[in-house]
This record gives sequence, C-alpha cells and structure tokens, in this order.
Amino acid sequence: MVGPRAWIGGLFNRSANRRNERFHDYHLTPPQEERLQRLQERLQTPFDESRPDHQAALRDLWRIAFPNVVLNGMISEQWKDMGWQGPNPSTDFRGCGFISLENLLFLAKNYPRLLFKQGGNRATWEYPFAVAGINVSFMLIKMLDLFSEKPRCLPGMNFVRILGEDEAAFDVLYCVAFEMMDAQWLAMHASYMEFNEVLKVTRRQLERELSLEDIDRIQDLPAYNLLYQAQKVTLDNFRRDLNYEDRDHF
Repeated sequence: MVGPRAWIGGLFNRSANRRNERFHDYHLTPPQEERLQRLQERLQTPFDESRPDHQAALRDLWRIAFPNVVLNGMISEQWKDMGWQGPNPSTDFRGCGFISLENLLFLAKNYPRLLFKQGGNRATWEYPFAVAGINVSFMLIKMLDLFSEKPRCLPGMNFVRILGEDEAAFDVLYCVAFEMMDAQWLAMHASYMEFNEVLKVTRRQLERELSLEDIDRIQDLPAYNLLYQAQKVTLDNFRRDLNYEDRDHF
C-alpha cells in the first residue's frame, strides 16, 4: 500500500472496455434470474428483534466473538464491545436488514481474522466491527444495483453472471469487500471520522475489479488473494496455539 487511493502491487494491469453499450442489452438466464430473486428476498427481510431465529443469529455472532463471556441479554451494554452503537443491536439494522447480520455471521465463521482484528498495525482508533460490517453490506447492495429488476451497471451485471454459477457469491464478495476495507483502513492510517472515505475508496476499487472482463468467479477478483491470505493466517495462528500432539493431526 502506498497511498489512500492505491491498491496492492500493480494488481490492475487489465482494463475494462466496452462498458456502456451492454448495460441495457443483456438478458438474465433462468438460473441467474432465480438466484437474483432469492437474493432480493433476503435483501427485503428486515431484522425483527421479536423473531427467535433473528435473536439466535445475534447470539451465534456473540458466541463466536466472545466464546467465554456470558451474554446478559438481547439488550445489554456488552453489545458495544462488538462494535454496536448502543445496548440494543436491533437499532443498527434499520438501514440494511437481516442480510447484514447474515453477512457478519458468514464472515465470523469463515474468516474470523477480521472479527478479532488480527494482522496489520492495529491502533486504538479502530473502526467498530459490527457497524462497519453493516455499512459494507449496504455499500455492496447499492454498488451492485441489487434492488433493480436487473442491475444496470457493469459491476452488477458481472456479479449476477457470477451469482448464476455460485449462490454464495454475495456472501463471499462481502468478505472480500470487508478485507479490502480493512486493508485500506490500515494503508490510510485512518481514524474513525474517516471511515466513510475509506468505504468510498473501497467501493471504487471493488467496482474496478468487478468491471474486468475476465472475471467469472469471485475467486478471480485480484482482491480475493486478501481473503485467501487471511484464511491462511487464521489457520496458521490456530495451529500455532495447539499443543504438540494436536499438531500431528494437521
């Protein structure tokens, strides 16, 4: 990282061409249409603090973040330790809905490095994990134009094509975006007041990657390497913490 608007080591040697003429002339295949509709149904599900399954999802996130700490209740000052704005996390979902909690859970279960802020030169002015995650979800939804009948932008078009092959594409892309945001945060030495600028830079970088013509999977994104590296670091740390006998099983 060499600056707030730079990315890693010349990742962008490929260019995206012939963009505008394709925005309105493409048709969704049946698998793309079906999976986009299912994703849109997820987007339209609000967080409901009275639903037992929504409460259970929040408790699952707490258990992953604080496995040895008993949660006192669904309304508790403890939630602030995870990065919610107040003692009742439900108030933070108003702008995005239940999918943002699903995204946080997917990240925490599969790539917990960011949940625990491992790696990099961390500081006392860190962004709050939970609220940052909701903002990443909202950023992706807007960037990909997911509330339209079909996306009207090149990144959204390419994403729907990927979604047609992989129904988990949005959740994985969310993890990539979170990793990009975290890397940019560290590169900019940002403070909490600069979070929106970090998110804007992250969006521009991700739009550029999703506009490349040879992206057929989320794994083809240059920034996916960040996710792979994060997973490797997490596994290495896990192995390091095992006793000698347990290591023989890996």
